[in-house]
Amino acid sequence: MLRTFNRVLLALAGLVLVALGGPVLVIGLGVKPPGWWIHQGEHDVLLTHHERTRWQGSNWWWPTVIAALALGLVLALWWLASVLRRHRLAEVLVDTGDGEEALLRGRAMEAVLAAEAAAVNGVEEADVTLSGRRNEPHTRIRLLLAPQAAPGDTLHRLTTGPLNLARQSAGLPRLPATVHMRPMRHRAQRVL
Repeated sequence: MLRTFNRVLLALAGLVLVALGGPVLVIGLGVKPPGWWIHQGEHDVLLTHHERTRWQGSNWWWPTVIAALALGLVLALWWLASVLRRHRLAEVLVDTGDGEEALLRGRAMEAVLAAEAAAVNGVEEADVTLSGRRNEPHTRIRLLLAPQAAPGDTLHRLTTGPLNLARQSAGLPRLPATVHMRPMRHRAQRVL
């Protein structure tokens, strides 16, 4: 959903910039504008003296401008932080059992867990993503099920097998998981 929001927001920002900058660019290139165009010539200004000073004496003008700019800045910073935030866990904190801790690369744990999940009876393919904090990881597993697989049995084998083994191996008190299953689709083939 964030990817869709980013694309819509970028498209709207682009449209606003084209709508505001396009007329100025066309006039600057020396093209004669039609009568309904915002600006009529190369020496025309963007804002007239009257437009720039119309609300200057009003008590509400500057607080409104400052509040709108502050809101725009906060929204831009929130958007930047959400885009730059890591969605995958880089490392997992592992309890070694002797009072010490070690760091395990998140991609390594994802690869092992995906291989173990793909080996479960009834699973054709598995994809694993770790998120959350390094001492409290959350697992998101996407499974492609074989045609004969029973989802309930496959989920039981996954949770008692690979997920339980990964939790015990990392020394985690719990390893929450979200599992998405979808059936394998076959195309119809002509039999001769």
